Amino acid sequence: MAVEPFALSGQGVTGCFPGGTAVSRVRIYDWPTVDGLRGGSPHVHLTCTEGYVVVAGRGRLQTLGPDGAVEVPLGVGDVVWFTPGVIHRAVNDGGLEVLVVMQNAGLPEAGDAVLTLPPEYLADPGRYAATVRLSCPDRADPRDEPTARRRRDLAVEGFLALRDAVVAEGPSALDDFYAAAANLVAPRLATWKERWRSGPVAVVDETGRQLAALAEGDRSHLRQGGVFSCSAPAERYGMCGWLTPYAPQGQRRV
Repeated sequence: MAVEPFALSGQGVTGCFPGGTAVSRVRIYDWPTVDGLRGGSPHVHLTCTEGYVVVAGRGRLQTLGPDGAVEVPLGVGDVVWFTPGVIHRAVNDGGLEVLVVMQNAGLPEAGDAVLTLPPEYLADPGRYAATVRLSCPDRADPRDEPTARRRRDLAVEGFLALRDAVVAEGPSALDDFYAAAANLVAPRLATWKERWRSGPVAVVDETGRQLAALAEGDRSHLRQGGVFSCSAPAERYGMCGWLTPYAPQGQRRV
């Protein structure tokens, strides 16, 4: 069968995953950490809503946000999502695997996430980058496991301190963390805006063009439909677990 590269064109959007979203599969880390739980690295997204579809195992989602400190049980078939600003930690109570759907495909891949490292790391962009950086980000090289574990443990340390502060003072205790996170990503905002315009915004605009065309009796876009696929990439060390991200640019027309 012939394949064509995924593309965005001036005449319309070809092959974007539904809604301009991104999809990945995550096997949540089973590494124990300081509080006796097993799981991933707590972090926050600044512009993207994230959704979990639990496909195996059981666990919990621990969050910090406007509703304070919240814990949601996770079991097979459960669907849970959280909006920008909600700090989240996936806890693995046994074989937890989730299908992740991310808003704004392209932005999460460009760094729309900040780990809850202790304040001294957040205050120094160079130190933060050095702490979270993997030597082989495109596949799970065993040599990177110590780094993935260390950044996870530091993020849990910061998360537990933030949770104590939220319990004692309320959600306003997160303000300093939010300010530090926004400062860290500020240099990327112009790039993010372009990714957003050429991806998710283009998908929404294409729907508008299709609606307008149908209203005028123009059905030509129906003759341009296609079936697209994306092969599973190499598993890698992610924030929450062993990550298999289906990159938007990896889609092909069947």
